[in-house]
Amino acid sequence: MFTAFLIKYAEIGVKGKNRYLFEDMLVRQMKYALKKCEGRFVIRKSQGRIFAEAQGEFDFDEAVERLRRVFGISGICPVVYAEDEGFEKLCQRVTAYVDEVYPDKHRTFKVNARRARKDYPIESMEINALLGEAILKAYPEMSVDVHKPDIMLNVEIREKIYIYSEIIPGPGGMPVGSGGKAMLLLSGGIDSPVAGYMIAKRGVKLDAVYFHAPPYTSERAKQKVVDLARIVSRYAGPVWLHVINFTDIQLYIHEKCPHEELTIIMRRYMMRIAEHIAKETDCLGLITGESIGQVASQTMQSLIATNEVCELPVYRPLIGFDKLEIVEVANRIDTFETSILPYEDCCTIFVAKHPVTKPNLKFIRRHEQNLQEGIEELVRTALETKELIVVEE
Repeated sequence: MFTAFLIKYAEIGVKGKNRYLFEDMLVRQMKYALKKCEGRFVIRKSQGRIFAEAQGEFDFDEAVERLRRVFGISGICPVVYAEDEGFEKLCQRVTAYVDEVYPDKHRTFKVNARRARKDYPIESMEINALLGEAILKAYPEMSVDVHKPDIMLNVEIREKIYIYSEIIPGPGGMPVGSGGKAMLLLSGGIDSPVAGYMIAKRGVKLDAVYFHAPPYTSERAKQKVVDLARIVSRYAGPVWLHVINFTDIQLYIHEKCPHEELTIIMRRYMMRIAEHIAKETDCLGLITGESIGQVASQTMQSLIATNEVCELPVYRPLIGFDKLEIVEVANRIDTFETSILPYEDCCTIFVAKHPVTKPNLKFIRRHEQNLQEGIEELVRTALETKELIVVEE
């Protein structure tokens, strides 16, 4: 029945003279989302509206599901078209729409007409009254409620006439790419994919870096991270995943530094390496899944210690979340079941039995001096041998 979707947006609408730039980014993301959908779509802008028009048969449920992953969309309205063939034909088209979409007629309704084409001979208020009268005549069991109707029947009169009554919620946010690009430190855990999703929702394009430690971590652990990146890419678009072999660096730190400080010092080198790649790839910041107090490396003192090695800003969207809140988002975006697969990443393999929770920066710097002889060469080798995987759905 439906032949198109009218796309509503929220924040984009307050962007003033730059709104068209954000609309163009949203159109680009919609095209990416729908390109693998069964059926072909044409995306177009028209007088403050964006339409995704089907060119022939298409899978309605699949199209809706893909559009629901596009940041910047606040509502998806399945639409039917009516040609301007006179008001009597419009009344017939509207009553036929109500009959097909709402088999149960024991409902209240309101007609909300919008006359974008000012040369249309009937004004909006009169259209509301006349269409309401036609519906009541066709279906006497229905009734009008202008305050809290069961059905809000929207009729927009443009170059064609658009009829819709359902608004399927979108994810909101801003179109990916409108907020620059940042580097996500992606592990196989629950938190970092959620952090990436939340920053992407603010319009930021994601690159990602994963620290792999063979043979202590398996190829399955690496594949798990690739799978998580693929799920995140449903929302964020293609993710360039940089895989760093971190084994030699971890073993060297394990040999040279106090064991209670292993996690913090390893984390500091992860941040240094991630920032190096971020600067090479024009990223404007780093993204982590850290939450205050969740583990030893995420106390305020530990975060200060890891922040110290970075020049770029570090974005931590989960900083005030508890674990249940993070899990709730992970379930909603379908990363949770993958995250809990039992393949450990490099952080968990080399964790100390009694990690320091309030690291002293003076001591951390002093103990990092133990690494001077060989650490730069190991970092250089890790960067030169990194693997790049372009991940997309």
